[in-house]
Amino acid sequence: MRHFSRSNLENIYIINIKMGAKGTKLTPEEIKELQKATYFDKKELQKWYRDFMKDCPSGKLHQEEFERIYQQFFPFGDPSKFAAFVFKVFDKNADGCINFQEFITALSITSRGTLDEKLEWAFSLYDLDKNGYITRDEMLHIVESIYRMVGKMVDLPEDENTPDKRVDKIFKKMDKNFDGQLTMEEFREGSKCDPWIVQALAIDIPEEEVVQEKS
Repeated sequence: MRHFSRSNLENIYIINIKMGAKGTKLTPEEIKELQKATYFDKKELQKWYRDFMKDCPSGKLHQEEFERIYQQFFPFGDPSKFAAFVFKVFDKNADGCINFQEFITALSITSRGTLDEKLEWAFSLYDLDKNGYITRDEMLHIVESIYRMVGKMVDLPEDENTPDKRVDKIFKKMDKNFDGQLTMEEFREGSKCDPWIVQALAIDIPEEEVVQEKS
């Protein structure tokens, strides 16, 4: 399955967080803290903050606005459910909106983070009840939302042409102890063999980290 989305979340949001607002800056203290917490430099942080505040004057990005961003990139499908799942991962304090710190921290991980950071972020998205495991039903919810989002943009092989088939294929590869759920370690190792489940979240795995599947 080809990587249907933009290369990473940074490319998605950079188009939609509008440019050019003036007079909106982070304080030196805020910049210092965000530089410690992200992979962005001072200039990038100031620019992202300025752009974020122009698009979200209240300093908060709400779920409806978040979903509209995805709709622009997937006009032939229904990205609302997938966007809702991603929104919950961005919204760390679960207050129903994304502030700039939550936004830029998640963006840093998904676009510039290490492989392990990206995989941990992806795991947290699939682990819907946050109990430290991904069940088949949890993965099915996410995969169904991805299939609805891309619509008919992607031609799929016979063994992947439904969400159920795709999830069955993933679990056969990843669930090493056949207990019906994936640990972080199983997910990490499996994602290197089958990077689709991470790439489908608009997160790239470096090619050198991908383990070639044995025939």
